[in-house]
Formats: sequence, structure tokens, C-alpha cells
Amino acid sequence: MSLEDQLKALFPDHIPTVEEEVQEEAHELWIQKEPLICKFEKRKGKVNTIIEGYEGEIEDFKLLAKEIKQFLGVGGSFKDEQIIIQGDYRDKIMAYLKDKGFKVKRVGG
Repeated sequence: MSLEDQLKALFPDHIPTVEEEVQEEAHELWIQKEPLICKFEKRKGKVNTIIEGYEGEIEDFKLLAKEIKQFLGVGGSFKDEQIIIQGDYRDKIMAYLKDKGFKVKRVGG
């Protein structure tokens, strides 16, 4: 006996409703004219890549951080209007951001 049949037995007067499918719209990131800053930094002996200088919405920057982390398959975080990626991935991040239409400036090293 399936779950649906069991529920019909318990609640014979209930009429099931049909759920509508919700279509998600692709969110467009705001592309700014000023370049994003991509820099290399060591924190507590660990190598990090930091991206800063985004002038758009905070939620868009968080979404961009998530996309970059998924693209690279690495960990990271979003703090104080900075994306912090674990490891030195400046070249890959810069190429990824340029493909998305951002201007990127490499700082340090």
C-alpha cells in the first residue's frame, strides 16, 4: 500500500491539491565599470585569494562568491565586503570574472 493510499484511508474527505511548478528566473549580476581587486594574502600561515571592490548589491556579491567557490571547487567565505577564497587562484578567478564581463585588476605579486 502506497503512502497516498494510506493517507486516503486515514482522511477520506481530503481532496489533494495540485502543486504548481515554480520557475526560477536567472539572476543577472550587475556589471560595474570599476575593476574588481584580486589580491593574494597570507592569513595565519594559509594562502588566500581576496576579491574586493564590488559596488553593487551585497546579495549579488554573495551570489558571485558562491559561483566562484563552486567553479573552483574550493572553500571560502564572504566577510566585510570581501570574497575570501582558500588558496592562490588569482589567474583562474580573473579569467572567470573576465568571462562574466567584469574588469579585474591584479594587486600584489
